[in-house]
Amino acid sequence: MSASDVLTLPRTGLRGAVVRAVERLAEIGVRPGRSHDEALRQGMLIFASVLIALISFIWVGTYVAYGHPVSAAMPGAYQVITVVGLLVLARTRRFAVFRTTQLVSFLVLPALLQASLGGFVASSGMVLWAIFVPLAALALLGVRRSVVWLVAFFAEVVALALLDPFLSRHPAQLPTGFVITFFVLNVMGVTLSAYAMLGYFVEQRERARIALEAEQERSERLLLNVLPGPIAQRLKREAGVIAENYEAVTVLFADLVGFTERTQVMPAADLVTLLDRIFSAFDQQADAEAVEKIKTIGDAYMLAGGLPERRPDHVEAVARVALAMRAEIAAIAREPGSEWLAVRIGIDTGPAVAGVIGRRKFIYDLWGDTVNTASRMESHGLPGEIQVTERVATVLGREFTVRPRGTILVKSKGPMATFLLDAATTPDDSTANHQGAGTPRRASS
Repeated sequence: MSASDVLTLPRTGLRGAVVRAVERLAEIGVRPGRSHDEALRQGMLIFASVLIALISFIWVGTYVAYGHPVSAAMPGAYQVITVVGLLVLARTRRFAVFRTTQLVSFLVLPALLQASLGGFVASSGMVLWAIFVPLAALALLGVRRSVVWLVAFFAEVVALALLDPFLSRHPAQLPTGFVITFFVLNVMGVTLSAYAMLGYFVEQRERARIALEAEQERSERLLLNVLPGPIAQRLKREAGVIAENYEAVTVLFADLVGFTERTQVMPAADLVTLLDRIFSAFDQQADAEAVEKIKTIGDAYMLAGGLPERRPDHVEAVARVALAMRAEIAAIAREPGSEWLAVRIGIDTGPAVAGVIGRRKFIYDLWGDTVNTASRMESHGLPGEIQVTERVATVLGREFTVRPRGTILVKSKGPMATFLLDAATTPDDSTANHQGAGTPRRASS
């Protein structure tokens, strides 16, 4: 799942409705360059403020009907404060002012309403609504800055408790059933508001978790496109240089013959499309044999077997890839307009050093005489042929058909006996033509 998929996840149920509402309300007074996190916090408070302002109609209407206009004025005042605050926010985009005003209103007005009705019992525990203050402050300001609001809420509750004997002397004359009903409604209202707010954050946390996992998966895929899996894991775990000596690896270089000249006449799009097709096929063949692609340089392709995890059959695995690469190029060359295409491949086996270099655009690379010799086998090879060293031909003697090319003068190496890899033999051919372990099976020249 990609990050874009996460943003289009279906949102159902109460939490989904909350998220949709909050995201619309969050656009009120939006400030240019505002972060996504700021938008979520702003939207949450606006949503809670609008929700409580709507619930306040119940208190206003009820207290007016029972002849307590002063008490009805408290929730009415909150409605006015909220509407004015939203208008000011939309005009000034100063969310901090709106936030402070709302927190103070949540804290003070329920306490004043409770006092006007005659204490905890007569008001049905109206101060319960102030619980929203430390919860909202925690969500909006973080733990450290919300502590002062938590202390203020506790201080308010203690003060109301101390004043309750005096306030309860002249309670509002409300029916017992009404008092009980409003106590239930207050508990349910506070719970619903807190649940909606927390549900919103749970929804966002889940979406953030899924988005993070998707991003990690994508980053992992990108990393594995650059580095072998075991090396990528080491790079994530360890700091410092990653390097290792290998006693025996097999290195292959492949170069497209005449490709540089074709860049002068082929359209750029066609050139890149062809190169992508070829190297993608090479990648698939390397994956099929579990050997490591090291890098591409222009129209050259390098891979190695026997690293980062050692394996005894790395020479044979690389040889099979080489044969498959040549067959792929031959198939493309049979297509109209591609008759010019050919590949030159060189292979050597022996010790090498491997490691990761770079800090930003890092690469996993190889060094050593084996690497240089494999490169020379390619550059001194023949179009359409796979040229290998004698030590490669010796290992491949039982399962592959090789023929001697003869001794050639190799740059920086001097005279070298070289061989051409023709094909992999079938098990029957291998048994019938076996000349002894460690001896290359040579076709007649």
